[in-house]
Amino acid sequence: MIRTLIVDDQELVRTGFSLILATQPDIDVVAEAANGRDAVAACHDLAPDVVLMDVRMPIMDGIEATRQITREPGVQVLMLTTFDLDEHVYEAFQAGASGFLLKDVRRNDLVHALHAVASGDTLVAPTITRRLVERFIEHPNHAGRTLQLQNLTPREIEILRFIGRGLSNTEIANQLVLAETTVKTHVSRILTKLNLRDRVQAVVLAYETGLVRTSNSGSTRRTGQ
Repeated sequence: MIRTLIVDDQELVRTGFSLILATQPDIDVVAEAANGRDAVAACHDLAPDVVLMDVRMPIMDGIEATRQITREPGVQVLMLTTFDLDEHVYEAFQAGASGFLLKDVRRNDLVHALHAVASGDTLVAPTITRRLVERFIEHPNHAGRTLQLQNLTPREIEILRFIGRGLSNTEIANQLVLAETTVKTHVSRILTKLNLRDRVQAVVLAYETGLVRTSNSGSTRRTGQ
């Protein structure tokens, strides 16, 4: 059972997400919160598995709430954002969010995202991946970072490309005809070898190193195609 906390300052939004998730037999909405401060308190009291977090809220916004919540292990934050909030997407990533979705997400995509994040995947909606990556690469704190791709095996390089394109472990396993557990092991080794915190940092690195590139239209492609 995925214990879920929904955080949004708009009651209708919270209710809508609650109704969607209530139809899922393996998702339990344990509470709702209208601001980041209440979200932090609810996480302390209820220990949810996943927090569905809005960005803009009164009293304490979703970025600061995410920063405080992710100081302790065990809770994953799935951040809701919109096209015009590039800076907030970047800040949420820095704060420790494990996933990013557009606020107009479809029902099935929301459910899939909760499952992915709860299972340890980091999920970035393809429509905002390019914005997130470009913002990260331009950030001065990361200029000149030493990369260690030479430590990866050919298979790990291949899987890093798929991670950079936003594929989940299940999707990578289907592409490579591997067991999902095998892919998960490879992903873990990639993160360890490259000293990366999570899959979002792996996405960024894939772009930084040219394993995945953005086109002028905003789509992505694999190098060598």
